[in-house]
Amino acid sequence: MDVDVLFEKHQISLLRYLTRYTGDPDTAADYAQDAYLRLLESPPKHDNNLRAWLFTVATNLVRDGWKRQSRADRLRDLPERAPIADQGPDPQTAAESSERVAIARSMLAKLSDRERTILLMWVEGFMHREIAESVGTTTKTIGPTIARALKKLEGDIECFMREDL
Repeated sequence: MDVDVLFEKHQISLLRYLTRYTGDPDTAADYAQDAYLRLLESPPKHDNNLRAWLFTVATNLVRDGWKRQSRADRLRDLPERAPIADQGPDPQTAAESSERVAIARSMLAKLSDRERTILLMWVEGFMHREIAESVGTTTKTIGPTIARALKKLEGDIECFMREDL
C-alpha cells in the first residue's frame, strides 16, 4: 500500500466530502489528516477498497468529534469547568465560516445520519457497492436512500452541490 499514491488520488475528494459533511473546510482538513494518520498507524487488514475504508474512518472521526463537542457545549453551563479558549479568527473570516456551516448544517439536518452519509459518499462518486459496504447495508437500499435524501433537500440541492461547500 502506497499512502502517497492513495493521498494524491483521494485527498481532494475526501476534503470535499468532509467539508460538506462538517460544513467547515478547516475542520474537514483536520479530519482528513487524522484519517490518513489512522491509515499509517493502523492500516486495514484487507486493502481491497482503501478509498471506502478511508471515508468510513473519516466519517467516524467526525461523529466522534461531534460527540466531544456536545460534551464541551454542556460544559458551558458550568463556567468553572470550561477550558479557556484561544483568540478566535477575525470577524470577517468567522462570519463567512459561520454562514457556510449554517448552510451545510441546515441542509444536512433534514437528513438522518445514514441518509447524510450515503448521500455524501454518492456525491463523491462512490459506487453503490462501496457505499453499502461502508454503511453496512445492501446495494438494493442505496438507490432509494439517495432518492429519499434528494427529495428531502429539494430546493437546497443546487447550493449543496457547490464546490466551495
